[in-house]
Parts: sequence; structure tokens; C-alpha cells
Amino acid sequence: MRPDRLTSDTPATGQIVPRHAAPPWRTLGLLAAGVLAVHALMLQTRPARFGPAQAPPSHSVAVLTTRSIALPPVAASLPPAEAAPPAPTRPQPVAKPSKKPIFKQKVPVAQNQPSPPAIDSIAPPSPPPGRVDETPAPAEADSAAPSTALPEAAPAPAVSASSATAGAPTPPASDAAAPLPPVPVTQTPVTAMALAASARLDYRMTGSAKGLTYHAQGELVWENAGGSYTARMTVKALFIGSRSMSSTGQISPQGLAPTRFSDKSRTEVAAHFEPDKGQISFSANTPTVPWIQGAQDRVSVFFQLGGMLAGNPSGFAAGSTISTLTVGPRAADNWTFEVEGPELLALPFGETATVKLSRQPRRDYDQKVEIWFAPALDYLPVRSRITQANGDFVDQQLSELTRP
Repeated sequence: MRPDRLTSDTPATGQIVPRHAAPPWRTLGLLAAGVLAVHALMLQTRPARFGPAQAPPSHSVAVLTTRSIALPPVAASLPPAEAAPPAPTRPQPVAKPSKKPIFKQKVPVAQNQPSPPAIDSIAPPSPPPGRVDETPAPAEADSAAPSTALPEAAPAPAVSASSATAGAPTPPASDAAAPLPPVPVTQTPVTAMALAASARLDYRMTGSAKGLTYHAQGELVWENAGGSYTARMTVKALFIGSRSMSSTGQISPQGLAPTRFSDKSRTEVAAHFEPDKGQISFSANTPTVPWIQGAQDRVSVFFQLGGMLAGNPSGFAAGSTISTLTVGPRAADNWTFEVEGPELLALPFGETATVKLSRQPRRDYDQKVEIWFAPALDYLPVRSRITQANGDFVDQQLSELTRP
């Protein structure tokens, strides 16, 4: 090794360390200039942002902008503005009438099932409890006569139980909507009495309801035991069942003195005559009414009328009247009949001479009741007819009479 390549500093170990020559300043200056140039180039060409781009906001917030409007000052001296005249109304176009089609469309008309009138000749409606009135209130009709109308599919007309009993010889009260003022009871005195002997009467009933005819059967059983009696009226009709009313009591020189009257269909209601207490009570829990001598029920009254006519035929000329207190299952009515005179009837039983009594309606919508008694048959009731204000009626005529 050449001595000039060795440094003057020699380690203590005795090893020789080579010494590098220092770079020249020109070389260092060129290197520094190159580094600066590279940095300047990188700064000019760098992207606007490093890293992943930021996601835009999901919604923008609207900027609330407010402004104020200044009202112009109103001059106090200016006159008030006149109201603008209303705009003229525009005439509406006139609709031209449409022409009717030449051919009319046929529309099927549903036929209504005719319904029978509410007729009830055995147990007519009674007035409010405690009131004696010739024409009772209509509320009794619904409660006294249960509804037994025919089903809609039945070919026969619908006949209620009250319609079926209409053929019995007991007149109904009117169908009034409002009760009349109380009428004083005028009891016709009995001058003579001749009651019929025991008998059974069968009736053929024919009715008309809204132009449709229906039929039913009635039976009246009268038992005269001398000192007591029993009377029972039963009406039977197809599809509607039966209904019966009965009267039991004593027989006195004044005629019949009922002790109990009952009306039975689905249930039974009764009236009890209590002369010892001076009252007539009802099982329907209606108030009692005063008892008076000669009071009858709605079955016994017809035998009482027949007995009065038989006992004194000359005492009841045409135009005379017979009045009696008549008791139903819930109240009492004052019934008045007028004697119209003799009439010859052609009945299913045969041609029969009769005496006609009628109960005329006091109002236009009341029912009219007509009853015929046969003198040759001990003045038994052989026919009754009930006519309503609208023309509907039920007619019951004797078909057979049997004696025990």
C-alpha cells in the first residue's frame, strides 16, 4: 500500500482506515438544484386532495329568509273608497227537457201479501184500567189477542187470532187511536128473563181482508143447569190454531150473574166478579172496576140479551136500545145495542126468522157490529157480522144446532 493513501489517524488496534476524498462543491450544488426542481414539479402536478373523496351531505338545509313589508301610510283626509259594483251574474243555461224513451222499461212490481184486519168479536180492546167506556182503547187488542198470523209461504190469507174470533157473537170495540171521554154506564133494567135451554151451535165463518176471502169454524156451547150456567166460544182456523173464551156463573131472576170470565189462547187471562166486595178484579194486574147489578162479560152478554128479548118481546120494539156493562179480561166497557126489528135470513142452517140488534160506531173509523137472534130457537144468536171502516168484514152464520 502506498503511504499517501493512509490517513494520519491510526486506531490503537493498528489497523489502517482508508480516507475518502470530499466531493467537490460544484457537484453538491447541482444535486441541490435537482432536488429543488423535483420538489417544484411535484407541487405543481399534485392532486387537489389526497385520500378518499368525502361523500356529499344527504340533505341540504334550506336557508330561512325573512323580509318585512312596510305598509304605506294612510292619509286621513282621503275619502273612503266606494265599494265596487257587483259583477253582473251570468245567466244560467236552460236545460232542455230530455225526450222520454219510446219504449218504457218494464219493472217487476212486488205483490204485497194481503193482511187481515184486526177484528176481535169475542175479546175486543178495552179502555185504560179503571175506566168504563163504550169504546175501549186499542191497546187492549194487541194484548188480548195473540198474534197467530199465517206464514208468508202459506197460500191462504193471513188471519190473526183476533180475526178468527171475530165470527163469535161478541162485538168488538173500535180501532180508535185516542180514547174517548168516559161515558156514564146506563144499565137497562131487566123486566123479564127467559133463558134458552142448553145447546151447541156450530158456525161457518167467512171473512174478507183486502179483497181476499178466508174461512174458519166456530163453536158456541151453552149449558143451562137451572141455577148455574157455562158458556164457551171456540174458534178454529187452518194454520192459526184455536182460541176460546168461557163464562161461568149463577142464574137469578135478573138473568146471568157471571163469576169468572177467561180468555185463553197461548196464555190465559181472567176477570173475577166479586159482588160481596163491590168490585171486579183482573188477573192481568190491572186496576179493579166497580161491580154493578146486571154486569156481564163478553160471552154471557149475548145470552143475557137473548133472554131479555125472549122474556119481553113486545118491550123491545124497533128503535129501542139495550145497554149493559160488559167486562173483558182487563177492563170494562159500556155496550149499547139498538133493536132494528125482524129480518128473514137464509143461513146454512136454513131459512130463519130473526130479530136484529146492532151496535153502531160512534166515530168514522169504529167497527159496526150486527147480531141476529132467532125467536124460534129460544133467541139464540144465529148470525153476527162485523164490518170495519175500510170495508173488511167477517160474517158468522149458523150451520148446525144440537141439543143435549
